[in-house]
Amino acid sequence: MSVTSPIPQELATRVAAMLGAPVVDWVPVARGYTPARRYVVRAADGRSAFVKAATNADTSRWLLAERRVYDHVKGDFLPRMLGFDADPEPILLLDNLHAAHWPPPWRARHVESLLSALDRVHAAQPPDGLSRVDVRAHILNGWSRVAADPTAFLSLGIVAPSWLERCLPTLVRAEAEAPYRGDAMLHFDVRSDNVCFVGEHPILVDWNHTCLGDSRLDVAFFAASLSSEGGPRPDDLLPGEPGLAAMTSGYFASQAGTPPPFPGARVRELQRTQLLHGLPWAIRALGLPDPGGFGQRTPA
Repeated sequence: MSVTSPIPQELATRVAAMLGAPVVDWVPVARGYTPARRYVVRAADGRSAFVKAATNADTSRWLLAERRVYDHVKGDFLPRMLGFDADPEPILLLDNLHAAHWPPPWRARHVESLLSALDRVHAAQPPDGLSRVDVRAHILNGWSRVAADPTAFLSLGIVAPSWLERCLPTLVRAEAEAPYRGDAMLHFDVRSDNVCFVGEHPILVDWNHTCLGDSRLDVAFFAASLSSEGGPRPDDLLPGEPGLAAMTSGYFASQAGTPPPFPGARVRELQRTQLLHGLPWAIRALGLPDPGGFGQRTPA
């Protein structure tokens, strides 16, 4: 086997039972920002699969939510689910997409095909009872949280306190006016580690945040990620959307300076990078003053 650290026997036994054949190779997958276990496995009969296994209550809940999408949603934007075992902790088996192209780099045709795939996502029939993004409104008012306590945001050293004091009221008002209610099915976590391309065809993975809302939310959050990886500016994907620019930058502003969600987590670094591209979008969209030396200050 390719794995040097021991695989929990229960996990090995359950995955073999799900595949209907002994597993002869386990390769850890380093992608992802949660503590779930991830492997590419090869069975004795030559078949291969991607394994995601829960490690705590949060990852269990997320895998159950993801399985619900694979069970009920039909679309060419989904990988094929090969199996699911919920007891005692969830294990999800999907097509092995290791050989696909996982951006970056992004190519113009990839961006276009992903945006087209998102149109199909937003038009798809969602699972019954899927929650609305409204119930997650607390994560969409990031500048309000920064206003309540700017310490974590200012610790990033991205802007001066005087700039924040001057511009915060405008950012708070703008995010409050952002359109987010709607009936489209949202992936709600579109970024490069959740997208791959088989040839020119996009596949989205990690459907644990799926909800109902305005379709522009998926594009808005993707836009900051894409810009940070050499793609077009967010304004090019969503021109004339100051509310969405404020909302997305506010989310990253309220998260990036906080402690990591679990030891070794890398998500705060990612959020800081997305903030460095999302906040200039909000500054341009709202006509805010140039902060000067943007992102180059020494963190507090």
